[in-house]
Amino acid sequence: MSLASGRFFSPEYPSDSGAVVLNQTAEAAFGAGSLAGKTLSRPHVSRSPWSHFPVVGVVKDFNFQSLHQSVTPLVLRMMPPRYDELPVFVLVRVKPGDYPAAISCIEDTWKKYADNEAIDYSFLDQDVGRMYIADRRISRIITTFSILAIFVACLGLLGLAAFVTEQKTKEIGIRKVLGASVVEVVALLSMEFVKWVLMANVIGWPLAYYVMNKWLQNFAYRTDMSFWIFVVSGTMALLIALLTVSSHAIKAATANPVESLRYE
Repeated sequence: MSLASGRFFSPEYPSDSGAVVLNQTAEAAFGAGSLAGKTLSRPHVSRSPWSHFPVVGVVKDFNFQSLHQSVTPLVLRMMPPRYDELPVFVLVRVKPGDYPAAISCIEDTWKKYADNEAIDYSFLDQDVGRMYIADRRISRIITTFSILAIFVACLGLLGLAAFVTEQKTKEIGIRKVLGASVVEVVALLSMEFVKWVLMANVIGWPLAYYVMNKWLQNFAYRTDMSFWIFVVSGTMALLIALLTVSSHAIKAATANPVESLRYE
């Protein structure tokens, strides 16, 4: 946390047990300018003797929830000793490396001071990761089905390439007899598929943009979709299509034209 104004809690100030620290969003929500050094009041609550809370500082906004949500107003407060019946959470920073040894040391220390109270621990990065389990699951599903779709499409292209090449056997033979090069024949056959791939991209780009834009709206903080992403994806689709049909195209272009025209 970075301070925007005022100070943070300090053991040098015993009165901080009744003080609060706000984030910038909470400060802005009151609409009263800077609140550092002022006092917040609330109706008296029977279980709490605190009705007035000095604001000792304001911290800069930080994400304390999933990035699906924007930063909301936050009030930080120290727990006075009289609240010892509530659950206590201890945050421990450990050096990277021998985590089992660190956990063992923490467990031994816990048992020393917490009697028979069971320890229940988790890693902060895992806690944060659990906020995005659904997003990772969706990502894996989309990736799997995308690979399957590409594989099925390549099988279809392979069959279509074989069919088109067989239909154009005589045409290829005539072109080669008239002086067409292998590159020209391969380009001729490839263009049959390039136009369909380009047409598929023209149809797919707006649909992909609409779906992705809808999905990104679930996040308060999201990236923008640049045009180059669609250009790269279209180029990759085109390359995959060309690689798929190239074997048949090259085979047909390098065949002896006499063989294809023999029965004429």
